[in-house]
Amino acid sequence: MARAYPPSEPDQIEATSQEVVLGVDTHKDRHVAAILTTVGMVLGTAAFPTTAAGYQQLLAWAHEHGTLRRAGVEGTGSYGAALARHLHIAGVTVLEINRPDRAARRRRGKTDTLDAEAAARAVLAGHATSTAKTGNGSVEMARMFRLARLWAVKARTQALNQLHAVLVCADTQVRESLAGLGRARLVRHCAALDPQDPTDPASAAIYTLRRLATRILTLTGEIDDLNRQLKTVLTRHAPDLLARPGPGPDTTAALLITAGDNPDRLVSDASFAALCGVSPVEASSGKIQRHRLNRGGDRQANAALHRIVITRLRYDPRTRAYQQRRLTEGKTPREIVRCLKRYVAREIYHALPTPPTAPAA
Repeated sequence: MARAYPPSEPDQIEATSQEVVLGVDTHKDRHVAAILTTVGMVLGTAAFPTTAAGYQQLLAWAHEHGTLRRAGVEGTGSYGAALARHLHIAGVTVLEINRPDRAARRRRGKTDTLDAEAAARAVLAGHATSTAKTGNGSVEMARMFRLARLWAVKARTQALNQLHAVLVCADTQVRESLAGLGRARLVRHCAALDPQDPTDPASAAIYTLRRLATRILTLTGEIDDLNRQLKTVLTRHAPDLLARPGPGPDTTAALLITAGDNPDRLVSDASFAALCGVSPVEASSGKIQRHRLNRGGDRQANAALHRIVITRLRYDPRTRAYQQRRLTEGKTPREIVRCLKRYVAREIYHALPTPPTAPAA
C-alpha cells in the first residue's frame, strides 16, 4: 500500500472526532483513494489492490483519518462495483461520480491521485448526488442473466447469418436439398448432415453447415435456459410488474436494472423518468417557452418503455382511447408516444418493489 501525505500523531488523535469524505478512482487491478476533510483539506492518498483484503485495507485506512459516512466512487457499474458493495455493507453512502470536467482536467493535468481527489471534492460540492446501485439483490441477478442472454442472442444471429451465407455458395445439390425449409427445420437438417471429413468444396460446405447448425442449437438451448432463470427471478421479485399489460420478462428486467436493487435512491417518479430519458427538457428562451426531447438517460430503459407503449397501443383499449383523444386535440402520433412513455414511467415507478428494511436492533 502506497501512501502520500502521512498524518502526524497529533493529527491522528484529532482525526477520530472529525468527519471525512472518501474519493476513489477505480481501475481493474488497483483503486486510488483520497481522503478529504469537510472543508476540503487533503489528509492522504493511497492505492489499494482490487481484492477483498484490499477493500478491507482501504476502509480501515479511511477510518484512521476520521468518521467516514460518504464516498464518491467512479465506475460503480464496472470496476468500482465490488468496492461500492463493500462500502455499502459497511454503512457508507456511495455516490456515483461522473467523468471529471474536461476543462478542469486540461488545466490541472491527469493522474489517478487527482481524479480520486476530484471525486471527493465532487461529493463535498454537492455535484455528486446520485446514490450508486447496491448490486446485491435480485435485480443484480436479473442483470447477469439478461446480459448473458443478449450476447447469446447476438451470437445466434451471427451464426444464422453465416449459415445462410455458406448455403448461398454451397454445391447445387446441397442447396436444393435444403431449399424451402423454415429456419428451425433448416437448422435441424443442417445439424443432421453427414459429418464426413472435408475433401472438396462441397464436403467442406456440408461440414461447415453442420458445425454452424450445432452452434445455433447450443445457443438456442442457452437462451431458453436463461429465459427461464430470468422469468423465475422476476416472478419472485417483481410479480406486479410482470402482471401489467405490455412488459415481458426482458422489458421488465431492463427497467428494474435501471432502478437498481435500491430504488429508494430515486426520490420521485420524475427522477425515474429522467433516468429513463423520457422527461421533457426545458428549452425556453426569452418569450419562447417550450420543451425539447430528452436524448439522455438509460437508452435501454427508454427502449423498454417504447416497447410497452407500442404493445399497449395495439392491445390496450384505454391506451387506444387516449391516442384517439389526443389526435383530435392536434397531437402527432410521435408526440403521443412520448407522452405515453412518460405516463408509463410513472406507473412503473410506483410499482417498483421496495427493498426489505433491516430489522430494528
